[in-house]
Amino acid sequence: MRAPRHRLVASVLVLGAVLAGCGKASSVPASSGSGEADLNPVVAVGVHGAAGQITKNTTRLGGATAVIDAAAVATAVHPGLAIASRPQAVVVAGKDDFFAALAASVLAAAPLGAPLLYSESDLVPGVTSQALTAMAPTGASALGGARVVKVGDVDVPPGYTEDSLGAAEQFSLAAEIERVQERVRGSAPHQVIVVNAEAPEAIAMPAAGLAAESGAPILLLSSYGVPAPTRAVLKRLKHPAIYAIGPTTAISETVLSQLEKLGTVRRIAGATAAENAIEVARFSEGAEASEFGFGVHEAGHGLVFASASRPLDAPAAASLSASGDFGPMLLTETAGAIPLPLSAYLSDIQAAYSAQVPPTRGVYNRGWIIGDELAVSATVAAELDSMLEIANRGSAPTPSYHP
Repeated sequence: MRAPRHRLVASVLVLGAVLAGCGKASSVPASSGSGEADLNPVVAVGVHGAAGQITKNTTRLGGATAVIDAAAVATAVHPGLAIASRPQAVVVAGKDDFFAALAASVLAAAPLGAPLLYSESDLVPGVTSQALTAMAPTGASALGGARVVKVGDVDVPPGYTEDSLGAAEQFSLAAEIERVQERVRGSAPHQVIVVNAEAPEAIAMPAAGLAAESGAPILLLSSYGVPAPTRAVLKRLKHPAIYAIGPTTAISETVLSQLEKLGTVRRIAGATAAENAIEVARFSEGAEASEFGFGVHEAGHGLVFASASRPLDAPAAASLSASGDFGPMLLTETAGAIPLPLSAYLSDIQAAYSAQVPPTRGVYNRGWIIGDELAVSATVAAELDSMLEIANRGSAPTPSYHP
């Protein structure tokens, strides 16, 4: 008996990486129609190389655009082939609205666990439509049975019960998303994340994974202070823990002092986009039962690698920080090189074995690489694979970074 079409689509999306690794590639460019040709950019190799490349320690998801990357991540996390792998709801955000999508990353957290897809105001990309069909969301009871959460002015395929968030400006929209997360969880959050919506987007990228892992909503600041919608949420939450992501060039001490009147503030920051992401990956505080942050200081973790030049890949990949091996996002700054701070960090957390602890009883690091070779080159992907490899404790790992 022939399988239903949406199940076949799901199988292709999930298995496409394997086909790409075997050289079964397509150079068909992405289109906005609804035909089967739209699967090609998600499934296999685009004109710039293997988007589905798999190595022993890494898996590449996505392709030439954030729309494709989001579809690839969403269907990897929720293939829809069994009831347990179908999400309750799927978030659909604008493909050009980074901060709205960033704020919506928190909806990937438990208990909703909603992956994110990208759309446009008057057109649903083919890969988005097909991924939504493949995942077959079941409906979120906390959201009145909604199967799709629309964030902003975006189009979705017909036939899906929607919960629409339509605030006109980004500060209010982020506050509206916080309310949705509160409804889903059934309680107000004790922690919030803040980023500057007027600073470079790459600095804010790691907040997506942190929100997805922790369930802490993301609220937005301006360069001059705390906007009224953000201030209103913080006042209502009655002195929450506030985690400010970014150095003083992104969130000034003046703005930080304004936040300190509204909650207990902790800055998490690095000087560059790559260093900032590392600091977010390292950060944790609190007792074990209520610890906030990834706290990745040793081997045995999942890691998500993306390009600082493609900010929309951060919300697209947020589900990987809230399921599976719960990996923080780390950033490269050019497609063809690994930043020295990232190389040093990966060396610090490299897994090792010895005669007393053989590799079969060791812990392992695993990497997800987001996007095609214009985002992260094949050479860098190979170097990351080497850096994530478990090493013999008796021999020093060979540096893989080439300036």
